[in-house]
Parts: sequence; structure tokens; C-alpha cells
Amino acid sequence: MPKVTHELKKGYTTGVHANIAFASALEYYLCTHMQARTHSTKMDNDDLDVTKGCEIVVHLSQSREDLLLNPTPHTPFCFQSSTNTLLLYAGEGVGVVTKKGLKIAPHFPAINPVPKDALQKTFERLTRPHQNLHLHCAIGIKEGETLAKQTANEKVGVLGGLSILGTTGFVKPISSTAYLESIKTEICFALANAHPTLYLTLGNSALAKASTLAPKEAVIEIGNFIHDALSFASQQGASHIVLLCGIGKMTKIAQGFKNTHNRFGNIDFQWLQREIQEALHHTIDTEATLTVKGVCEELDTKGLLEAFYALCARKAQERINAWGIRSTVEVVIVKESTW
Repeated sequence: MPKVTHELKKGYTTGVHANIAFASALEYYLCTHMQARTHSTKMDNDDLDVTKGCEIVVHLSQSREDLLLNPTPHTPFCFQSSTNTLLLYAGEGVGVVTKKGLKIAPHFPAINPVPKDALQKTFERLTRPHQNLHLHCAIGIKEGETLAKQTANEKVGVLGGLSILGTTGFVKPISSTAYLESIKTEICFALANAHPTLYLTLGNSALAKASTLAPKEAVIEIGNFIHDALSFASQQGASHIVLLCGIGKMTKIAQGFKNTHNRFGNIDFQWLQREIQEALHHTIDTEATLTVKGVCEELDTKGLLEAFYALCARKAQERINAWGIRSTVEVVIVKESTW
């Protein structure tokens, strides 16, 4: 990662941008009684999220036929305030929820509860002096359907676009929060859709292997968040978890790393040397062999590679058991094809 030489900017979530555009459209309509289309561009932060730079579009009218909607059939949210009503649809580029297990019920726009509540409060506040309004509104994201292909939306049953997200209203730049929330969403979705065994993967090879063993909904990429993912899955009631990764990551887990990112530390090769000497009766030269791949190549020439894999898997299993994970956890080392 490039060195950061200045303070990174926080910004606003898609939910906040949607609310800003919605308030602008509603105020325009209340002043003119003409349909309104407003835009807000999410360019105010230094985060690397897929939605950075996206354009949130709000279209408000007295007639549903004026709106450009996500073609996936869906039920609009209904806001009621005194004698005023508003039906809120998924516009082009905003997804529609089609499966259970998410924060939003199936058949509704993919607008999370916090931004939805904020939109409703804006509607109530701005329409308070008015009576007998019956409005239709679509919130869309330009190119949202294309951008959504870079996310897990389709996998969890959100079709046709991105989700309108937000909890605090702020985006923290380059934080783990959004990624962890994505992992938690996929875990909840899998369990809610009758997948009691979860396949948690680290790396492309592990993902490819898991995809041959289970439905895609049960396969979840967890980055480096070993302990976080295992703990959350266990808390949510997963009965069986299969953890798949390469030998390098598994070695870190065996050494007690709860997060395998390099910023949390590197592999202790002296520990590795001691364990191999004690269990396999072979001495590796840690001065000459500076990578786990190098260790594997050396052990392979001695016919000890399988025994080394078994050693690391056993040690990793012991570490995970010591963390108090209630689910049954099975560790699987995905082997490199060249060995």
C-alpha cells in the first residue's frame, strides 16, 4: 500500500448523498408542483470503495410512469405522514432484494434501514405544512448495475444494482469496517438460506477450491479476518465451518495470528524450525530459506511435505479451539498446484 503523506478525508455514505438529493428534489416539487430530478456525486472522501465517484439520482413525480425503475419487480417503501404519502422505488442502478437473510425484506429496494429512516424523516419534516400529497420517488445510481458486479450483491440476491448503505452517515477512509460488514452480511445470508456449513476462504486458490465443494452462497471470502469471521459465524449459529487457505496463511494461524495481514506481524521462522525439528526430525536452514514456499520446496524434496501440512493444520486447529469458537471448525490447506 502506498505511504499516506496527508490526512485522509472522511466523507458521506451513499445514504447521506441519497438523502441530500431527495431533500432537494422534494423542496423543488413543493415549490413548483413539477416533477424533479436531482443528483449527488459521492466524491468527498479518500476511501477506495466501489461507490466512490458514483452519481446518486433522485426522481420525484406525481406519477409512477415518469420514473426510471430497476426492472426487477418490487414493492416500494411507503412513507405516510398525516394525509401525505410517498412510494419509494429502486431506480435504475439501485438493487432489489430477492432473498431473505438481509436487513431488508425480499421484494423491496436495497435501501438499508438507517438511510430509509432518514429519508422518511426528511419527507415528514418537509411535507408537514402540506396536505394530500401523493408522490412517487425513485432513487437510482448511474452505472450502478455495472458497478454492482464488483460486489457480492448478486450473490446475496440483490439484483440490478448497488445498495444504499449507511449507519453513522460517514465513510472512514481505507478502514476495515465496510469489509467486515460485507463478511457479516454474507454469513447471515448463508445461514438464513439453509446453509448451516460455511466455507470461509482466504485467497483465490481457496475460493476456487471451496467453490467445487459447496453452493456459492455458502462460500465466503474473509480476507485476513480469521478470528472476526469465525467468531461472528459461531455467534450466528453456524454448526460447521470449513476454513480454507494456503500454507502461508495457515502457518500464521498456527502461530496464533487472529488476523493474517502483514501489518499484524510476520511468520516466526525460528518457531517453524523448532516445530519441524520436533515433529518431522528435519532441520531447515532458516537463514537460507526465508519463505514458507521455500520451506515447502525443501520438505518436498525430503518427502515430508504432507507431514508438514498435517503439522500446520493440527497446530492451527489447536489455536482455533483455544479461541473458544463454539462451532465445529475444520481447517483445510489448499495446496499449490506446482507442489
